Amino acid sequence: MEIENCSPDVVSRWIIEKYPRENEYSDPFKVLVSTILSQRTRDENTEEASRRLFEVYEDADAIARAEPGDLYALIKASGMYRQKAERIVNCARIILETFNGEVPDTLEELTSIPGVGRKTANIVLNISFGKPALAVDTHVHRISNRLGWISTKRTEDTEFALMDLISPELWGPVNGSMVEFGREICRPLMPRCEVCGIKSCCEFFSQNSQQSVGK
Repeated sequence: MEIENCSPDVVSRWIIEKYPRENEYSDPFKVLVSTILSQRTRDENTEEASRRLFEVYEDADAIARAEPGDLYALIKASGMYRQKAERIVNCARIILETFNGEVPDTLEELTSIPGVGRKTANIVLNISFGKPALAVDTHVHRISNRLGWISTKRTEDTEFALMDLISPELWGPVNGSMVEFGREICRPLMPRCEVCGIKSCCEFFSQNSQQSVGK
């Protein structure tokens, strides 16, 4: 069943309801590390790497004592494991030395840690600290542009543009739900517009439909 009200809030709530996403971790450090592990890999790879890593190293203190090479075999499933291992160990050491062992709860402090960008920081802020924070990845960027809400080239521009369009209470959950929606329906290539419940609100679908009619 398609929706009739096409405001960004209504469409966002529809996506959140139809494509919910559960967060495996809530502990700030585990959310931070698992988000680093998730970069450029699939969910199942992230889950395997995170599970294996946290079975051996439970917290920042334990990982800070390790060397990057100690993590290679544990996180290999996530890909780019050498870079990620170095980033994770360095991150753990900075949290101990600079933040007294506690993951900081501000965007400025989180992004001061090498390897922690706005997306990762916003995920931690929302999931672990319950703060309104909008994480923008390729799915959120693609879908919001296809819908015609915005016209942006960079994910950072998308973040700020969406913050003006979507209510703060939706910022956190819309990220995970747009990821699920983007994998199942609004795919990068060959999106499944024919079964999409919000195609009546989508500029991309409207333009492609008009082109098909004109041929």
